[in-house]
Amino acid sequence: MNEHLNSLEPALLWSYFREITLIPRPSKHEEKINSYLIEFAHRHQLKYTQDEVGNIVIYKNAYPGYENRKTTVLQSHVDMVCEKNSDKVHDFFQDPIQTRIVDGWVKADGTTLGADDGIGIATQLAILASNDLRHGPLECLFTIDEETGLTGAFGLSTETLKGKILLNLDSEDEGELFIGCAGGKDTVIEMPFNREEAPRGCQAFELTVSGLKGGHSGDDIHKGLANANKVINRLLYTADEKVGIRLSHIEGGNLRNAIAREAVAVFLVEMSLVEKLTTLISSLGDQIRAEFGITEPGMKISLKQVAEVPEMVFLSADQQKLFRSLYACPHGVIAYSQSIPGFVETSTNLASVRTEEKQWLITTSQRSSVESAKEDVANMVKACFELTGAGITQSNGYPGWAPNPESAIREITVEAYRRLFGEEPLVKAIHAGLECGLIGDKYPGMDMISFGPTIKGAHSPDERINIDTVTKFWSLTLEILQNIPVEA
Repeated sequence: MNEHLNSLEPALLWSYFREITLIPRPSKHEEKINSYLIEFAHRHQLKYTQDEVGNIVIYKNAYPGYENRKTTVLQSHVDMVCEKNSDKVHDFFQDPIQTRIVDGWVKADGTTLGADDGIGIATQLAILASNDLRHGPLECLFTIDEETGLTGAFGLSTETLKGKILLNLDSEDEGELFIGCAGGKDTVIEMPFNREEAPRGCQAFELTVSGLKGGHSGDDIHKGLANANKVINRLLYTADEKVGIRLSHIEGGNLRNAIAREAVAVFLVEMSLVEKLTTLISSLGDQIRAEFGITEPGMKISLKQVAEVPEMVFLSADQQKLFRSLYACPHGVIAYSQSIPGFVETSTNLASVRTEEKQWLITTSQRSSVESAKEDVANMVKACFELTGAGITQSNGYPGWAPNPESAIREITVEAYRRLFGEEPLVKAIHAGLECGLIGDKYPGMDMISFGPTIKGAHSPDERINIDTVTKFWSLTLEILQNIPVEA
């Protein structure tokens, strides 16, 4: 399966990427990919260590003549976001990712591809397996559970790494070098509800919002994309205000760091108001689609009758608390940087809404490159739901990565890019969270930079990686390693 990847260059890198696509590796379930990495180390007679949380470091000696170079850490994460289209049958715990090549891009068939950060893993393995590449001593760090909690970076021991230079291979825009990132925090809401028997003389409807692009809640938050949770709640709130509905079920979104792509709700309306409801949803749906006509051309809003009427609905007072708090809950960019034009400083994502047995579970995430602003927006979301009496839990969060104006690896990387491609790379900070923040917190003085090939649609089934930029990414990585300075 996926043999077509073996035809791509650089061949060794793509061959390892192909092998990675065949290994299930959902976040928090990295056992199979870790076993593969350990077997790889044994096969190539390379020393490795695995810590208590599951992070793996594979070590490689320097190329002859480069023994006095500074030790460099190459770092990627082994887990992947597991998202699929609703009509795609796929078990992320068992099934390999099915890939295809389309117009110069590699993508998956109806699922996330896992190029985030499978391409980083493949690059490390290709370097570890090669005997003709010039580099100093290497420590290849493979962290677990980056996507759903940064568990690996949080659990990384302060004694694991000896290197003082780190190349993070987890960025998604070729030609852009990242020297800073936002910190993040989650705010999770548990809103209790009560149910009662559904009223008689009602028609049941299923309302669906689908076809949205989704995307990364950091990288893509400024692009004006629609959030399925906000869209469906707007429709439900308005329907309740105009005709009166009785909600039976609501689900929307999935991952804390992904913009919600799909949402569905089941509700009842009196038979005499069916025509008014359908006209209202059709009209408001057209307005919403028009608002997002450029950024979300594939948006679909579907209202269909359900033959089987649910037996239970939520109390009106409880559903009104839900509708109003979701409407009031902020989503999107909160503030742009005052010092870096166009750079998102602070944002929040209404990630998911889930109906559980006795409560709605609402997950949100906040980001900011300014610690005080991160706390402020997290408290903004918290206060919104506190008004309903809901229970609120906030994570400790993770730190940002402050740019280092005296970074030597930044200068080495910029010069390498100029030599190779005759162009000036963009040096910038990223609004997404990178493990560099936590690693830098554990290893003060670690000189870090993050870069990668071009990946679009990360965290969604539209995820794809540009083949030509992988070649540039590979060349740049090797050029940087060849020019790591000697130990002082």
